[in-house]
Amino acid sequence: METSSAGGKRAYHQYCGLASALDVLGERWTLLIVRELLMGPRRYGELLADLPGVGTNLLAERLRFLTEKGVVRQTDLRGTGSRLAYELTEVGQQLRPMVLGLAHWGMEFVGDLSAEDTVRPHWGFLAVEAMIRPDQASDLDEDYQFRVDDEAFHLQVRDGVARPVRGEAEHPTMIATTDAATFVQIGSGRLTPLLAMIQGRLKLEGDTEAVLRCCELLGLETGAMTAGVRPRATPRG
Repeated sequence: METSSAGGKRAYHQYCGLASALDVLGERWTLLIVRELLMGPRRYGELLADLPGVGTNLLAERLRFLTEKGVVRQTDLRGTGSRLAYELTEVGQQLRPMVLGLAHWGMEFVGDLSAEDTVRPHWGFLAVEAMIRPDQASDLDEDYQFRVDDEAFHLQVRDGVARPVRGEAEHPTMIATTDAATFVQIGSGRLTPLLAMIQGRLKLEGDTEAVLRCCELLGLETGAMTAGVRPRATPRG
């Protein structure tokens, strides 16, 4: 039976790990707060800006509850007490594979973008991590650069392990430039990279074989898309 505690939190009162996890994470907005914090410490105002609709009182309540449960803690970004932010604890970081798995699973249910929908370019960072197919990373040693609106990150592959890294890669073999909505639509399979290129919503630069390897690593359809890949301009020395 599901009941509410004095603080308004739902409790399932089932002696089970899954039910206990839902007691902590099952409230609306909670997992989206965790998603934001998986990308690093965030100030309260940043969380409020990137979670439109949550409301300041509800966000404060959720953060307070997660802090009480040991999932989130406050951190001093400057060491002076003037720039406090929230970050995940070691317990909170254990949620990464679960959140990535849910994000990947949820791509199946992504619909058309509506006027009410919010999309942020930095969400692409976790989306790429969720899409990685580890079996396709063996024998690769290269970087794939993504520029999504004003967000830059790259996929670094070393010794058979692929991981996303914030910022620009020094020597990327491929550069993909797009907007946040197109990025999500490609990742969800609602839009192929080839069609996005034809529509002018995706620009690919670099080695054509690297583009194919990146698509295979992320489980994306390739088709005849390499015909539209532009060779990367070589900087003049």
